[in-house]
Amino acid sequence: MSRLVARILAPRPGPRSRPPRERVWRRLPPLPRLLIATQLAFNLGFFAVLPFLAAHLGTAIGMAGWLVGLVLGLRTFSQQGLFLAGGWLVDRYGVRPAVLTGCALRIAGFVWLGYATATWAVIGAVLLIGFAAALFSPAVESEVARQAVEWEAAGHGPRTRVLALFSAAGQAGAFVGPLLGGLLLAVDFRTACLCGAAVFVLVLAGHARLMPQHIPGRERPPAGGAFAPLLRDRRFLALCCAYGGYLLAYNQLYLALPQEVERAAGSQAPLSWLFALSSLLVVCAQLPVSRLVGDRLDPRRSMAAGLLLVAAGFAVVAVARPAGWTGPAGLLPAAGFVVLLTVGQMLIVPAARAWVPDFAARGRLGLYMGALSSVSGLLVLVGSSATGGLLQLGLPPAVPWLVLAAVTALAVLVLPRGPQPDTDPDTTPDPGPDPGPHAARQPAPPSGG
Repeated sequence: MSRLVARILAPRPGPRSRPPRERVWRRLPPLPRLLIATQLAFNLGFFAVLPFLAAHLGTAIGMAGWLVGLVLGLRTFSQQGLFLAGGWLVDRYGVRPAVLTGCALRIAGFVWLGYATATWAVIGAVLLIGFAAALFSPAVESEVARQAVEWEAAGHGPRTRVLALFSAAGQAGAFVGPLLGGLLLAVDFRTACLCGAAVFVLVLAGHARLMPQHIPGRERPPAGGAFAPLLRDRRFLALCCAYGGYLLAYNQLYLALPQEVERAAGSQAPLSWLFALSSLLVVCAQLPVSRLVGDRLDPRRSMAAGLLLVAAGFAVVAVARPAGWTGPAGLLPAAGFVVLLTVGQMLIVPAARAWVPDFAARGRLGLYMGALSSVSGLLVLVGSSATGGLLQLGLPPAVPWLVLAAVTALAVLVLPRGPQPDTDPDTTPDPGPDPGPHAARQPAPPSGG
């Protein structure tokens, strides 16, 4: 294990120039700034409403528990499950139409949800809300990734720094959104929905004015099948599987962790503090972590190190669990798990997004970004069912946590190795122009719609 860790943390080979230590935000062109601010606004508007949906459906509308679960599951499916289709639409029609249409659908969905009282109306509203994200999220994520590749090729520094800023902005919105929603609920749920819609009205107006009709360097996809080359790309599917291992681990914040917190504290009240700790860590530490590892770790090593940290988080709880600690001391292993999971997240998420452009076929970056979410999300759906059963089997208390640690560590072995092999011209990434002698790497800036 020590040899594996040493190999992961070894410096990247090859000469690297050190860009000036100036804030990334100040050196970014206007378009990636717009997209990063958009991610913050997306999560701000979304998390001002959705965390309170289950309580609204169960109390104000009076839905049964199983029906509330069905509604929430349909929302997740209409978002994660349709990312693949959304990414294809982004490549076909472009970033601007996808973002504008997605924002319009999200506005309509939130307004509809605020006034919905019948079950069919609630289901229609949440499906609209989910499909909206399946349009604008692959659009924004794929274009940020492409801009990050161009940033790196121009010698400004590792692409992961741009994507780390993108992740931190999204997490800031996820942290502030529920606080805003909690204040708005003092009026009622409809007010929260309408304010969430208002956020997306501002995003829609901003993109209608500032997003260019044609983004330089972003190509239309070639004619022919889009999905067959993706499904034949075993290395990219391996990346999706490894990322699915991370998402399965992250999902334990909502499955295994609540059970552990309730055992240690007698209630789930401390969960909100642990979630706040996770969000604040990302907001405050994502950029410093990315600066620290950016010159040392390529995407594969960054993901591997992150997965090992997450596995260590599960191991911390597994080791402490047989002691049966309760009270504040009993919450320390759970807090250690959250910290290690969050630090692992800061290494994994920007690296995975930075790696996808190296696999994407020419003009198919949106499709590949969507596939990363959809394929890994499908694995999480299957894995979460198995994990739920594991937690209910009555096994010794450390066993489920050890199994989760092992699954996460094994995801390191799934990560693809070596350079992307060459195939036919329509399915290989575009090598792009020569970035000059000061570029640390010469990545392929593939492009979408």
